[in-house]
Amino acid sequence: MNPVRTSILAAAGNDAVRRLVATAPVTRDVVRRFVAGETTADAIDTAGRLIGDGLRVTLDHLGEDTTDRATADLAVRAYLELLDQLHDLGLAADAEVSVKLSAVGLRSGETLALDNASRVCAAAEQAGTAVTVDMEDHTTTDATLRVLAELRRHWPSTGAVLQAYLRRTLDDVRDLAGTRVRLCKGAYAEPPSVAYVDRHEVDLNYVRCANALLAGSGYPMFATHDPRLIEIVSERARWYGKAVDDFEFQMLHGVRPAEQRHLAAEGHVVRVYVPYGRQWYGYLTRRLAERPANVAFFLRSLVSRS
Repeated sequence: MNPVRTSILAAAGNDAVRRLVATAPVTRDVVRRFVAGETTADAIDTAGRLIGDGLRVTLDHLGEDTTDRATADLAVRAYLELLDQLHDLGLAADAEVSVKLSAVGLRSGETLALDNASRVCAAAEQAGTAVTVDMEDHTTTDATLRVLAELRRHWPSTGAVLQAYLRRTLDDVRDLAGTRVRLCKGAYAEPPSVAYVDRHEVDLNYVRCANALLAGSGYPMFATHDPRLIEIVSERARWYGKAVDDFEFQMLHGVRPAEQRHLAAEGHVVRVYVPYGRQWYGYLTRRLAERPANVAFFLRSLVSRS
């Protein structure tokens, strides 16, 4: 693994670094590049602006590794409030939500996570939209897929997320290729025994998985900012006879926004992953680790007083 990436991911668990970032006077400017804000109102405002620009969104209330029922319930309530507002403001057709099962109780057991995720799925159905179940580190992959399978019994449009850097993912893609699947590279620090660590190997597996998704009858969602992968996916989609509305590209809020609008202007469906909430620190460090060039921007912001 890139040593810069390793150092950044290590900082995610360092309380001293966390306090420095959280208390720096320009934290708001840094975080706003990647995170919509801390409140539901912030998320709704950002979603509305992106939808107005011809993009779609998926909204993630930040929080993970919840270890008690009360905190998990607060996460569910945040999603219910968000979904109500998306419906009331007429945004639900172009906005869905992404849910990490660890935020809604997975650490306390699959039953609690399923119950809480079901509450979010039911609310999403009432609002006229859907849920995508985010994937986390490899130790939760099997549990996440089991909960997803149960959710799909009642809400078959619930989206899956698979990570191309895991060695198992091509098999998982083949199992799920007839459904709604987001394919991303992966953002967690994983051991070589379960994950490809060479960037070229990850890219090759991403393309293998993309081909399997495009060959299926489902709805693939390709999460990548890599221009080369976007070009390859576009070409392969044409080869498989897919129309532009048979799949979509997904990108993170704050990353390559001009390219997001360019792809949308070309007729592609482009969905922006919009995180919000108070627990933004772990998310921010993973975004920096994905693209260490972002570190320069981050460090400049920390020492600025403007």
